[in-house]
Amino acid sequence: MTPITMVEGRRIALSNLDKVLYPETGFTKGEVLHYYATVADFLLPHIHNRPVSFLRYPDGPDGQLFFTKNPPPGTPAWVTTTAVPRSGEPSAEQVVVADLPSLMWAANLVVEFHTPQWPAGSPAVADRLIIDLDPGPPATVVECCAAALWLRDRLAADGLHAYAKTSGSKGMHLAVPLEPTASARVSAYAKLLAQEAERELPDLVVHRMAKALRPGKVFVDHSQNAAAKTTAAPYTLRARARPTVSAPVSWEEVEACRTPDGLVFLADDIAPRLARDGDLFGPLTDPDLAGRLPGRQR
Repeated sequence: MTPITMVEGRRIALSNLDKVLYPETGFTKGEVLHYYATVADFLLPHIHNRPVSFLRYPDGPDGQLFFTKNPPPGTPAWVTTTAVPRSGEPSAEQVVVADLPSLMWAANLVVEFHTPQWPAGSPAVADRLIIDLDPGPPATVVECCAAALWLRDRLAADGLHAYAKTSGSKGMHLAVPLEPTASARVSAYAKLLAQEAERELPDLVVHRMAKALRPGKVFVDHSQNAAAKTTAAPYTLRARARPTVSAPVSWEEVEACRTPDGLVFLADDIAPRLARDGDLFGPLTDPDLAGRLPGRQR
């Protein structure tokens, strides 16, 4: 029998709690749910009022993975959704994970949480800039850290404050809180930034996606700022061999990283980090800290 749990007055059916989702570590679905309940107060502000896309992996990272934007079949009526018109789907909607019950309902589906850079109701008007640093082997997160430090200082020269997190895979994400700005303009600025990074760091950075250019270098992916793109949310678990997390990190940790495992954080690492450091991505949710792109605003 599928157990029913009450979460803040909502009935949620939780299934297969003993199922091992991460065979390398034995991490179970029940532990996945416990993780999300533990970090909810920190994760929810970052996906608040944003349409969520799910990368689902119900049988673990070695099973079928599929990306979905539409609300899954059987979505409870109490789960909030928002209109997100798309080409060919003018009436499309997506889930908004608004509270702990909807977070636990979604976590029971076994998902990665991905969000766009704009809030519900304001498609293509971004309130953050994202740079995805993706190392081409044999480059690792160590090279990503070197690129991140240059980008941090370059953004600071434009009056913008960057915050870093691991991707939960092999790279890093940089995020900058912004005053509401057209996504097209944010994308253009991010592309210029990536091109400048390549000119200044030609042995380290590449700004184009072509695989032939990427071995041993860090791809500075500026495309995540396009209105249609999404990025793994802070604190989401990833569908990888181990229960890795897209974890905010301090700049001191970035500066100190010397090995590929130096910035790998698993689910069990996050609660102690939060207890020690709080939410290192917290400034992204404070509108008073939002920066303005250089040049004329549109």
